[in-house]
Amino acid sequence: MKAVEAHDLSFSYRNGRVLDGVSFVVEAGEVLGVIGPNSAGKTTLLRLLSRVLGPEAGRIRLFGRELGELTARDVARTVAVVPQEFQVAFPFTAQQVVSMGRYPYARGIGFETAEDRRAAGQALEETGTAHLAGKYLDQLSGGEKQRVVIARALAQEPRILLLDEPMAHLDFNNQVEILRLLRRLKMERGLTIILVSHDLNAAAGCSDRLLLLKGGKVLIAGRPEEVMRADILESAYGCPIWIGADPERGTIRILPRL
Repeated sequence: MKAVEAHDLSFSYRNGRVLDGVSFVVEAGEVLGVIGPNSAGKTTLLRLLSRVLGPEAGRIRLFGRELGELTARDVARTVAVVPQEFQVAFPFTAQQVVSMGRYPYARGIGFETAEDRRAAGQALEETGTAHLAGKYLDQLSGGEKQRVVIARALAQEPRILLLDEPMAHLDFNNQVEILRLLRRLKMERGLTIILVSHDLNAAAGCSDRLLLLKGGKVLIAGRPEEVMRADILESAYGCPIWIGADPERGTIRILPRL
């Protein structure tokens, strides 16, 4: 079943066109890694998929339904977003932040149901953050905070999870933990995941397929071994690239040639 169908998407800001005729399909339960150089249109693509922005041209379908015809509540129950930066204006605990993910199901302000508590508690357990429930967000480390933000998205009980640079500013150990978490969520929840990342090795290692953007256009889409070729990446990034294989796992490894 097709979770996402994007056809001929175009979008411009005041300073020019950011996406130009982008088309792709994501199957249900698939992890799609979106990669490309700065200003390729990756974050804008996520904003279109979550309907924060509307395309100038083209169409998006989620599980066969036109995105533009869904209510805001339906979109929020289908798509959850983990942004590149998550900020709150007031001191909230991890429990309160995760409970915010239940807003699409709210019956009224301040009326939390047993189902809301169950969903939030499950999200905390799945992300290994239940022990942080009573701590304020600004008391958490970068890795802990990121897992709480992912828990908030899971509390929405979405079918599609969009992540914008979820491992940015994290140390190596926390990057690995986030990748393991995403792999587990795919297997256990059957989530469709679309992940924007500048880390080519991480994207290649956790994605079923990759979408490489350059200048707002799709340069290539396919399995990691089809996309992660030196000639293709050098064309996209404009620098010499070395590609090898992990001797133990046989996975692709990408490095710039200095």
